[in-house]
Amino acid sequence: MIEHSTIYNLKNEVDYQNGSVVSKVIQKQNSGNATIFAFDKGEFLSPHSAPFDATAVIIDGSAEITIGENVFNLQEMEFIKMPANVTHGLKATERFKMLLFMFK
Repeated sequence: MIEHSTIYNLKNEVDYQNGSVVSKVIQKQNSGNATIFAFDKGEFLSPHSAPFDATAVIIDGSAEITIGENVFNLQEMEFIKMPANVTHGLKATERFKMLLFMFK
């Protein structure tokens, strides 16, 4: 977890690992959480849905995000909101890091 009143560099909070998806929860509350992910090229999260809206912020590299039937290609410092109860998935066409917010 992160500490109050401390400066962090998001890109340095998780490291890439070959053939893996790495995650680190940086804030967890009853109302939701914020998690940083690092995806190696070719890794993915299978299509799924969540009971709350989620916002994905690409902090390094680029990603392909599918929401429902729509495919979006996001670059570093772009973000997208994924609506609750709608199927979405993520694919690493290259290595990328993402900050994911999911709150009630």
